[in-house]
This record gives sequence, C-alpha cells and structure tokens, in this order.
Amino acid sequence: MTRVKRGFKRAQRRKRMMKFAKGFYGAKSRLYRSAKEAVEKALGYGYRDRKVKKRDFRRLWIVRISAAAVLNGMSYSKFMGGLKKAQVSLDRKMLADLAVRSPEAFSKLVAVAKG
Repeated sequence: MTRVKRGFKRAQRRKRMMKFAKGFYGAKSRLYRSAKEAVEKALGYGYRDRKVKKRDFRRLWIVRISAAAVLNGMSYSKFMGGLKKAQVSLDRKMLADLAVRSPEAFSKLVAVAKG
C-alpha cells in the first residue's frame, strides 16, 4: 500500500481550526491539539447555550408578566387562563414588553382576562 502524507488537506484543516481558535488565551490559540480541544468545547457550549437562551428568556418574560399581573390583583396562571378563554393571542414576549413599557395597556388586558 502506498504512503499518504495528506499534505494540503491536512494543512487546510489545521489552518481552519487555528482560525476558529483565534483570540483564545495562551497555548489554546497557538498549539494545534490544545486549540482543537478548546474549539470543540466552545462549539459544544455554543450549541447548548443557544437552547438555554430560549429557556432563560421565557423565564424572564413569565416573571415580568407575573409581577405586572399581581400589581393588577391577579395571579399569573389566572391571567394567562383568562386571556386564553378571551381568545387573546399575544405571546409571552409581547405581554412582558407591554407590562414593562405600557402598564395602562397591560391593565386593560387584565380587565379582559377577568371578564
């Protein structure tokens, strides 16, 4: 069997990995093996945390809606249930924005949810 050194392709792959590692601290930006490990870990964290970000924002919106609903004399669950029965289709992101930016409009929504 003939010997294969993988010159160009190997250099290309390593160059790409080192480009990903640009800006990392110390050996992680200079030595191939350390850089490869750091890049793989970083890409894994990125993938995971794109999912976590969605959960975190949803939690934040629920906290804001709940606080505004309590200020208007209603619990979060009753408020959301009332909106569903009234067929108001605003998502939590929009409701949280209303709760923060325009409390008057939010209190009108609370009235709709009560009715």
